Amino acid sequence: MADKRDGQPGQDPATQNIPETQSGTGLFSHYRNGHFFCELTNSDGTPDPQIDLIRSRLDALPLNDLRNRARQAEQELYNLGITFTVYSERDAIDRILPFDLVPRILTQAEWRHVDAGVKQRVRALNMFLWDIYHDQKILNDGIIPRDLVVGNANYCPAMIGLDVPGGTYVHVSGTDLVRDDSGRFLVLEDNARTPSGVSYVIENRHTTLRVMPDIASGIDLMPVDEYGVHLQNALAELAPGGVDDPQVVLLSPGIYNSAYFEHVFLAREMGVPLVEGRDLVTENDRVYMRTTAGLRPVHSIYRRLNDDFLDPEAFDPTSMLGVPGLVEAYRKGNVTIANAIGTGVADDKAVYAYMPRIIRYYLAEEPILSNVETHICAEPEGLAYTLANLNNLVVKPVGESGGYGLIIGPHATKEELAEFRTKLEADPSNYISQPVISLSVSPTLCEDGLEPRHVDLRPFAVTGKSTWVLPGGLSRVALRRGSLVVNSSQGGGSKDTWVLAQ
Repeated sequence: MADKRDGQPGQDPATQNIPETQSGTGLFSHYRNGHFFCELTNSDGTPDPQIDLIRSRLDALPLNDLRNRARQAEQELYNLGITFTVYSERDAIDRILPFDLVPRILTQAEWRHVDAGVKQRVRALNMFLWDIYHDQKILNDGIIPRDLVVGNANYCPAMIGLDVPGGTYVHVSGTDLVRDDSGRFLVLEDNARTPSGVSYVIENRHTTLRVMPDIASGIDLMPVDEYGVHLQNALAELAPGGVDDPQVVLLSPGIYNSAYFEHVFLAREMGVPLVEGRDLVTENDRVYMRTTAGLRPVHSIYRRLNDDFLDPEAFDPTSMLGVPGLVEAYRKGNVTIANAIGTGVADDKAVYAYMPRIIRYYLAEEPILSNVETHICAEPEGLAYTLANLNNLVVKPVGESGGYGLIIGPHATKEELAEFRTKLEADPSNYISQPVISLSVSPTLCEDGLEPRHVDLRPFAVTGKSTWVLPGGLSRVALRRGSLVVNSSQGGGSKDTWVLAQ
């Protein structure tokens, strides 16, 4: 997303001539958040004693002290092997996700709002997915265009009529949120296939408490260490019936996957085996894990690979990552797969535009968390509006993630806009557009001290028979001055997200 304030697209908050947020000689003495909502100084809009205490402790730190702690944190992350992979960089494939020590703070009131909104969204997504693979009432009633769903590349005919345990398709979700200049939370997109990043939430907390114990001392924070337990319990309770001690496994594509560290981390947190496709086999429509003691039944699979690679017999016959016969075992009700096959249609960026209507249709409620206004270029009105306002919009391909393939109108050159216009006109159904939002900022350690950098938030929800949301989530930060793209693959980093318990 991009920013446009007072006719100045993408104006850098760090360079605006705005009065200082805090006087004195401490870390915050030259911090200016400009017109942007600041996650620390404007949190909840009212004074909070714990936030004031955190800020005063940070302000009292010498800059060199904070830099030394940051180096210590980086070294710890490196020693722990907390990395991700950038496939496009041949000389620097594995790298540490940059980590900023200054935490992002959410009050309890703010968190209750986010928690309720995420749970509402997950309920609606699961009802939507059940419907489109069963009665298709929402399509028959014209609430959402039929072609947008059944013609979607992620729609899976093999799921039609399949009753998944508990009606839960989205066992793990990551809801990307941003805040506008008033501090209002807005949903940027849903991640209902294989959302990643939760390992950084937990490791960021561990690192922060080790390196900044004096800042966190006496602050009552909601814990983040229970994620693995909640996920394992959810998968166990949705395992096929008649099993007293369900065997849960985490299925990974292997060491060359960009999120392999997270696969190892989560398997350890859940206390379950980490397996690859070659470690599993199907017999008589049941799934087994190869062990030194022979075959062991598997009842629930948390998969971290896409649908196309799950089963070469059902999808891509060239896949070497999946398990032959897995889909048939799934259809027979002998194994649970999380997230369910075919959930990708629910986090398509074009379907996202209809989420407010989806919530009203299934729940008869108003959305707790609003969408960012979205124009669907597959529709004539949306395409016409986007083409007429291309230089003021953010335009994204519906099937991409990680910040790839988009254009930020106010930041693009005339040549880039012209080239993109040609792509858009040639394939309008592949794009959606959104207005420019003034993303909130958070104090971030930079070369010259603390400066505002734009952030988003990805809360993670785990759903079994009910939904639990990990307190806080992954706060991603655009580390480059003036940048608005927070994705790690595009140069972003992360912060620890503190949710105040009181």
